[in-house]
Amino acid sequence: MSALAHDIFSNIPERDFLSLLDKGEARPSKVIEFVGFKKEDVSKAAGVPASSVRYDERMPQILKDRLREWANLFNLVAQFFKGDAVKTALWFKTSNPMMGGISPRDMIRFGRYQKLLKFVLNALPQNQ
Repeated sequence: MSALAHDIFSNIPERDFLSLLDKGEARPSKVIEFVGFKKEDVSKAAGVPASSVRYDERMPQILKDRLREWANLFNLVAQFFKGDAVKTALWFKTSNPMMGGISPRDMIRFGRYQKLLKFVLNALPQNQ
């Protein structure tokens, strides 16, 4: 794969290690359960009003997009841990000194998903 192609597709995991996707779309309850967010956390992290946080056919498109992004990120990290869901979950919940002492989970919760994604992509072995 060329360097350009690798950069373009580097944020897509090889497979759905954590069963967070269904035909390319996020399984909302599974994604939220994995990260352990409450409705208020989802609202803040996704940038939608709490009144718009719902997981049915009327879910706002922006929330669908955020959940898919998070599911892909969780699977990228799971790929590093060879599909180990326990290690992946622990990594997201553990404070990280390279991220200013906050956990990756909290980075998402505080709306810093893009910064976390960049950190993960730069840290993955195939990107070094």
